[in-house]
Amino acid sequence: MANVYIGLGSNTEQPINQITRALSELSALPSSQLVEHSGLYQTRPIGPQNQPDFVNAVAQLKTSLSPLVLLGHLQIIERRHRRLRIQKWGRRTLDLDILLYGHVPFRHPRLTIPHPLMHKRGFVLIPLNELKPDLMIPGKGKVKNLIKRIKPGTVSFLT
Repeated sequence: MANVYIGLGSNTEQPINQITRALSELSALPSSQLVEHSGLYQTRPIGPQNQPDFVNAVAQLKTSLSPLVLLGHLQIIERRHRRLRIQKWGRRTLDLDILLYGHVPFRHPRLTIPHPLMHKRGFVLIPLNELKPDLMIPGKGKVKNLIKRIKPGTVSFLT
């Protein structure tokens, strides 16, 4: 079974409830086990600033699903949450991203692992540091070292 990290984000329709429900849905994925998840964090949006702040978290799964099959399940969960892809970096009820899948990079037209920008995103690194500070992001370094580059005050712990 592969060790997988999933980034969760929401900034519309009761974001805390969206993330909480999504964590429950992740725990019900076939051939998978939700190992743990971070607390919830509030962050300013990347991109258009005329939208609400985001609530973010990171979940750790163990799964025997392939990366593309897992992606399909995550997109089904997003659709159940009425996710619409209207504007890049725009408002969303739920965003689920595969951040890491085992220790092996994966490249496909629909999916790149590790997530190409995760090493620059406080809303990923701070919750990930809560779970696994010594986790290595291939080609980038350990999470606990990468968070030193995050501007203080851009990510706030909620619960």
